[in-house]
Amino acid sequence: MTYTIGVDFGSDSVRALIVDTRTGEEMGTHVFNYPRWKEGKFCDPSGNRFRQHPLDYLEGLEDSIRGALEQCGPGVSQKVVGISVDTTGSTPVAVNREGTPLALLPGFEENPNAMFVLWKDHTALKEADEINALARSWGGEDYTKFEGGIYSSEWFWAKVLHLLREDKDVREHAWSWVEHCDWIPALLVGDTDPLKLKRSRCAAGHKAMWHEQFGGLPDEEFLVKLDPLLKGLKERLFDETYSCEVKVGTLGDEWARKLGLSTDVSVGAGAFDAHLGALGAEIIPHYLSKVMGTSTCDMLIASPEEVGENLVEGICGQVDGSIVPGMIGLEAGQSAFGDIYAWFSDLLMWPIEQVVAGLDGVDEEVKQKIREESAGKMIAELSKAAAKVHPGETSVLALDWMNGRRTPDANQNLKGAIMGLTLGTDAPTIFRALVEATAYGARMIVDRFVEEGVRIDGVIALGGVAKKSPLVMQIVADVLNKPIKVARSEQAVALGTAMAAAVVAGVHASIPEAQEAMGGGFETEYHPDPASARVYAGLYEQYKRFGLFVEKETCRM
Repeated sequence: MTYTIGVDFGSDSVRALIVDTRTGEEMGTHVFNYPRWKEGKFCDPSGNRFRQHPLDYLEGLEDSIRGALEQCGPGVSQKVVGISVDTTGSTPVAVNREGTPLALLPGFEENPNAMFVLWKDHTALKEADEINALARSWGGEDYTKFEGGIYSSEWFWAKVLHLLREDKDVREHAWSWVEHCDWIPALLVGDTDPLKLKRSRCAAGHKAMWHEQFGGLPDEEFLVKLDPLLKGLKERLFDETYSCEVKVGTLGDEWARKLGLSTDVSVGAGAFDAHLGALGAEIIPHYLSKVMGTSTCDMLIASPEEVGENLVEGICGQVDGSIVPGMIGLEAGQSAFGDIYAWFSDLLMWPIEQVVAGLDGVDEEVKQKIREESAGKMIAELSKAAAKVHPGETSVLALDWMNGRRTPDANQNLKGAIMGLTLGTDAPTIFRALVEATAYGARMIVDRFVEEGVRIDGVIALGGVAKKSPLVMQIVADVLNKPIKVARSEQAVALGTAMAAAVVAGVHASIPEAQEAMGGGFETEYHPDPASARVYAGLYEQYKRFGLFVEKETCRM
């Protein structure tokens, strides 16, 4: 009997999951909410700035693992053999020569530019545009070609360049830059030297323009043409990358003491949450693994022989071994999904928050109860009412670009839109239109893969929306006109990370073997309704025309 720990660093919290390596049984789990993030510190949503303090990660790493171990029976901690980590990404940070994030050093504690730049930070729009323009014009290799041909402001080089330009203190003290998913494993083994820690193939290939064909990262000449501030940085980064089944070392003395674990515990190379979530959801070729939460990440795997020299345009890259070793991992996704539903709920909460607060004759306890119950029930009640609106019944049509567009064809400058409103339009109708818009955005991704010769037979869904919203799932199935299986595990991402740890520790010989032994299967399956699918096929064409119009007119402004 042996156990592994999957540590899943999300946007709002970190979860540790302890799993039986023989069966995949979940023995204990614990969630730590980032306290500084929860207070809204170091972020400016109006300016698309989202930063996270490394102390949130450090405190969360210890608290989540210790909390999960406390839920297990006696003796489990002595039988833990492996730990692997997943994080959001691209989420890089400036570090000193020892690999310490600058925000942990005196003078930088409150500087957002010295902190981890969260995946959804879009402050580097200008830099992304410059990367794209140079890649097409400089006369050498197009380093974006394995990234879908369009570089995003959400990715490594754009963020690094933006911070180097914006902050002189960070520029002078940043010896190197490290992804979140690379820093945590290095921290656990006790050596964060930027030149020694093992860099994730997943992160480097999908977000940093790393590829074996290039001999690693983009050429120095390209980087200096982009901006002389990048001169010499490549030498302080990395050449080699490692997939998730690779062992980076064993647990160091410091973290072994903090966690109450043995120094014999193997630590695996890190990867991004969606990619390891695909493992936990038992991804197989020709099935799209769709992580459906605040945003979406869509994963596909295919054999190198099937992909060949084909480059799928407008996605988030195709990387050998980024999901399953030996298979090409292809990534796409939507910049906002559940976030759009939350935005609309918050919009409707405004009068409750503002008007109720000023009511005379109502005590504060009652006011607070009204606010809390309204917020807790808002999306559920909207969903219930929206389910009674039939496809095509109204003229309302929406675009799902409230946080820009990730794929296909990244453009973070785009904004959302709603059309077809009348004086008779109510909140459930708008809510349904927003749900349909996110489904159309999902269809755009599927269509792009198919157009580029990648077959998709069905969808495997995981994440909060997949588990909680039958309305959303049925609409997505109808719009895609494909069946959708929902992974049984409540924590498929952390489970996939624990599977990787089991391979790292030598318990299982390969990722597919770990999936077979530890997978939880599927809890339900949504099948498209033929009548609804036919209606949505026509509405989808309207969505595409509406999108073209808005994108064209937006570019003129």
